Amino acid sequence: MNRRIFLKAIPTVAVLATRTSSSAQDTSTSNSSTQDLQPIILPQPQKEGGKSVLAALWERKTNRSISKRKLPSQMLSDLLWAAWGVNRENGPRGRIGRTAASASNSQEIDLYIVLPEGIYLYEAVSHRLMPVLAGDHRGKLGRRGRRGGAAKAPVNLIYVGDIAKYSKGIPQEPGLRDPEIQKSYYNVATGLIAGNVYLFAASQGLAAWFHNCNKAGLATELKLRPEQRVLYAQTVGYPA
Repeated sequence: MNRRIFLKAIPTVAVLATRTSSSAQDTSTSNSSTQDLQPIILPQPQKEGGKSVLAALWERKTNRSISKRKLPSQMLSDLLWAAWGVNRENGPRGRIGRTAASASNSQEIDLYIVLPEGIYLYEAVSHRLMPVLAGDHRGKLGRRGRRGGAAKAPVNLIYVGDIAKYSKGIPQEPGLRDPEIQKSYYNVATGLIAGNVYLFAASQGLAAWFHNCNKAGLATELKLRPEQRVLYAQTVGYPA
């Protein structure tokens, strides 16, 4: 199946996934903390549009001055797909392929999305957002409770590394089980995804800012498992 046909099939996959998803975080939809939120089925990501890669590279930069103006649904869809979406149904060694590389295709990064109405987990195969926590938590991203433009920006990404996913990597080289090497792997993986976000932002005239965050506080808020690590955050929106 080529990519164009696969992308056309995403909405159907999303409907099926709402019934049969195996993600551990899906159980949170029955929790009282998400009772006011529903899964967001994102529009099909676009294949064309924006500036060329070379033009985007010329304009790539960090911009901390970000407007509170909401991103359209299509823009949010394209942003998340560009960051960490599925671009091959049959990727390395029989697993899906994604828009950023990872060690042994372990796909160890979980991408949480902080919107004004709540926090969601991005599910790449079904291309949807699953509710994790209701309410406006943007002001909690910083290490001291606030972090400038992140508190008002329409979209904040939280990068979470899941050590348990290294067991699914193929081949199972020794580094996947070495805690020190794991650190280098998930930091590089985060950087590759963040780079995609920067280039997408530059291609669309958006502002983007990759930064540190309140790791301990967010881990508590998100009720992460011991194998999960809050790594960094990235704020995206229209320039102020």
